[in-house]
Amino acid sequence: MRPGRRIAFDFGDVRIGVAITDSSGILASPLDFIANSADKLRSNLVDLYQEYDPIYTAIGFPLHLSGSESAKSASVTQFAVLISEITPNPIYLIDERMTTVSASRTLREAGLNSKSAKGEIDSMAATAILDSALNQERAQGAPIKRFEP
Repeated sequence: MRPGRRIAFDFGDVRIGVAITDSSGILASPLDFIANSADKLRSNLVDLYQEYDPIYTAIGFPLHLSGSESAKSASVTQFAVLISEITPNPIYLIDERMTTVSASRTLREAGLNSKSAKGEIDSMAATAILDSALNQERAQGAPIKRFEP
């Protein structure tokens, strides 16, 4: 794997979970979520990209259990378009089925409940998305589904 940070997002209507890797691209860690507000979203994203300079972006892509796209898939696609306007680096859509469930379980095991840890759940889900992208990168050289605007 080539060195460099990778960033991931768990897109939500209210909050967007964020995770980042270390500079070697090995360890994924959650960051604070960002608010999905029309007036601040672009500037918050620009700040993240300027601070971390990731070599690629992984975005959780919502699918039904059958594998077909969900109603929220269009919103995530629009978010990916926004990201493509901020960075020229690759964007990958990562199957996010079960990431929120997994994140909720991890936080519950750490003694937090889902009501008091909503932002943490979003960023833990982003971490799970980033871990999935990293696993695909290790196995195949890059995550599977590249987004093309």
